[in-house]
Amino acid sequence: MVSLSVNVNKVATVRNSRGGAVPSVVKAVEVCVAAGVPGITVHPRADERHITAQDVLDIHAWLAPQRERVEYNIEGDPRPDLIERVVELRPDQCTLVPVRPGEITSEAGWIPQRDRELLSPAIARLQAVGVRVSLFVEAERAAIDWAAELGVERVELYTEPYARAYETSEDEGKRSFERYVAVAEHAHAQGLGINAGHDLDLDNLGLFVTLPHLDEVSIGHALISRALFVGLDTVVREYLALCQG
Repeated sequence: MVSLSVNVNKVATVRNSRGGAVPSVVKAVEVCVAAGVPGITVHPRADERHITAQDVLDIHAWLAPQRERVEYNIEGDPRPDLIERVVELRPDQCTLVPVRPGEITSEAGWIPQRDRELLSPAIARLQAVGVRVSLFVEAERAAIDWAAELGVERVELYTEPYARAYETSEDEGKRSFERYVAVAEHAHAQGLGINAGHDLDLDNLGLFVTLPHLDEVSIGHALISRALFVGLDTVVREYLALCQG
């Protein structure tokens, strides 16, 4: 069974558009956990345009009694303040994601070899306190080899290319998926766990969860968008059903 981690960033985006505390990000986490979700993801950016530093703390506090059954994943670029916060809180997983100036959302995985001096110390610090590290990468063998060299426990495969191919046609989606299968097999052979995320939704997830050795999918935008019409509890259960096969 593939684990589902719900990214609650978009709940914070709606709240921040008006100010105040509504809708509550912690309440969203509570609904997701009550529906049976085994993971929660947040991506606190430096500009706090959605998840804030306080959200990270509040979610951590709410999840504390649930941590034996619900994993907490904090993702972001390895800037010093974020790494310090993750070391302090010791979530189950930290997903290191490249951030490009002006981007609306993540646009690509890490470029192999380019940021070794930035990543290596952060990875070492996180692992020293028992945080599992996942590296956000393109579905390419070179990226997998580099992640293995850096010594991370998992990779998160960037799935937007697959999602765009699937939008074109189911056949195009299947052709793209085969590339991910080959990369997943290579990652597994390197001893890496496999996560995936970005633009996965109810249409394309059914195929993607058959990826060999897939541990976890992180889904936020599509899930929260559908929740506007059918409710958060309902849509979480829809995604859980697909993940359970």
